[in-house]
Amino acid sequence: MQNSRFSARAQSSVGPAMTLAPVSPADDADLPGGSTRAIFVGGAGDLTVMDAGGAAVTIVSAAHQYHPIAVRRVLATGTTATAIVALY
Repeated sequence: MQNSRFSARAQSSVGPAMTLAPVSPADDADLPGGSTRAIFVGGAGDLTVMDAGGAAVTIVSAAHQYHPIAVRRVLATGTTATAIVALY
């Protein structure tokens, strides 16, 4: 792994994401990386998520939109958005 000029700094809650992971929506499994810093949606649609506290909500998302929210699960039921990426 290549080091960046930021690799020696502590990660901040307002800094850039350090890891990206594609998301496969699932009703019964939390994201393997834990709660996100944000979610990116590549293809427009509904995004149904469970937040870090366990509440489920559906967000109507445009294509190529970032959502700066802590999400622990992207639910398959209710999600029609595509090309979803978790940012950690």
